[in-house]
Amino acid sequence: MNLADIGLLVQARREALGLSQARLARLSGLSRATINQLEMGSLVDLGTHRLLGLLHLLGMDLTAQTLKPQTHALALLSQTASVSYKTVLLPDALAKALVTGELPDALIAQVSTLIDEAPLPLIVSGIEEVAQRTQTTPKALWRNLTAWAQALQSPRSAWV
Repeated sequence: MNLADIGLLVQARREALGLSQARLARLSGLSRATINQLEMGSLVDLGTHRLLGLLHLLGMDLTAQTLKPQTHALALLSQTASVSYKTVLLPDALAKALVTGELPDALIAQVSTLIDEAPLPLIVSGIEEVAQRTQTTPKALWRNLTAWAQALQSPRSAWV
C-alpha cells in the first residue's frame, strides 16, 4: 500500500467521522494543505511519526484499516472529564448535551476539562459512539463540541 492508497482510506474515514479537512488538521497538528494533499494522492512524504499519529487519531493502523472501535469510549470520556470533580459527568448526560448542543451549567467544568485534556483519539471515538447510539450525524456533534470549546475559550489548538 502506498501513501496515495492510504490517503483515500484516510479521506473515507474522515468523512465517516464527520470531520472536515480543517478540523482533522487541527486535531492532528498538520496543515489543512497536508491533509488535502494526502487525500488527493499528491503528497510525496509525510514521515512515519506524523502518519502514525494521524492514523491513530482516526482509529486506524498502519495498514489503514479501521481498528475495532474503542469500547465504551463515551464512558471513558466521561470518566476522564470527571477525575478532578465531586460531581460525575454521566455518559448519557454528555451524549444528550452533544446531540442537542445545549451545555447545562452543571456540566461546564467537566466538559471544559474534557475539551482541554482528554486524549483526542478518545474524543474521536466518543463522538463516533454517540453518533451511532443516537443516529445523529458526527458532523453535528463536532459542530456542537467545537462551539463549546470556543465558548469556553479552550487553549487547545485543535479547537481554533
